[in-house]
Amino acid sequence: MSVKLPTTTLGEHGPVVGSQGFGCMAMATGYYGETDEAAARATLDRALDLGVTLFDTADVYGGGANEEFIAPFVQANRDRIVIATKFGLVHRDGKTWIDNRPEYIRQSLEGSLRRLGVDTIDLYYMHRRTPDVPMADSVGTMADLVREGKIRYLGLSEVSAAELREAHAIHPITALQTEWSLFSREVEAEIVPAAAEHGIALVPYSPLGRGQLSGATQGVQLQASDVRQHMARFSEENRAANDALIAGISNLASRHDSTPAQVALAWLHHQAAVHSLTIVPIPGTRKPSRVEENVGGATLRLADEDFDALDQLADAVRGDRSRTI
Repeated sequence: MSVKLPTTTLGEHGPVVGSQGFGCMAMATGYYGETDEAAARATLDRALDLGVTLFDTADVYGGGANEEFIAPFVQANRDRIVIATKFGLVHRDGKTWIDNRPEYIRQSLEGSLRRLGVDTIDLYYMHRRTPDVPMADSVGTMADLVREGKIRYLGLSEVSAAELREAHAIHPITALQTEWSLFSREVEAEIVPAAAEHGIALVPYSPLGRGQLSGATQGVQLQASDVRQHMARFSEENRAANDALIAGISNLASRHDSTPAQVALAWLHHQAAVHSLTIVPIPGTRKPSRVEENVGGATLRLADEDFDALDQLADAVRGDRSRTI
């Protein structure tokens, strides 16, 4: 495959990145079942070869194991990539909570710097926000870390439009990460307009519906360790209905000599023009062939009637989206 990604600026004043990023969550966490480490490392290399430069992880993925796994790749390509990680979402002893305290932010950052083996995080996200800590304290601390040279750009994840505006008034926010796909479109009502208003890039995670939109999960028994076993859209009562929607996407894809995943990503890239903002999706995979397929979705062009058909899908999806990771 010779097609390489075009580049774009992440928001009004952010770094230049490939127009599609890479979600590293599944690399070394066991969330989606066992990982072939050699294939996963080859996938990172192939992504970079194809022009992917934004690589996204978090300290909560595998309790830091994900950052450690990708560290050799990050260090070997430090001047070619933009590394993003996150703080604030804590999984421990079977419990989950959010921590935005200034002292915890600093502690988390130092841990991520150490595990990744770098001096600076390019894009540092607040993974989840709790109102227990004033935005002035949490984002204010992040801004201090920018001035100290430990962070280059600030990001937020899964916040409301009002919270996004409040944070941006304290320090410019470069990117907002939230779930956005053909199956999950709630962000378009208020959050996307707020981001567009302030020149903030959208970085959609799970742009392929955690693999569902690619068709890869159709008729497949998920491994017992796969976290999707506990997500509503993958439940026995909902999967059949959602798989039927994928069949419609597959029919459309066949007319364009493409795949369902490429169609789903092409639809999302098209939203940049619809909503007048930068969009850099971060699909994840552990297979080089899949990253090649995903990159093809960034340059696939669909007809207006295709977009009209795809726009109807979200209303028919069964099951709420997961907000836990």
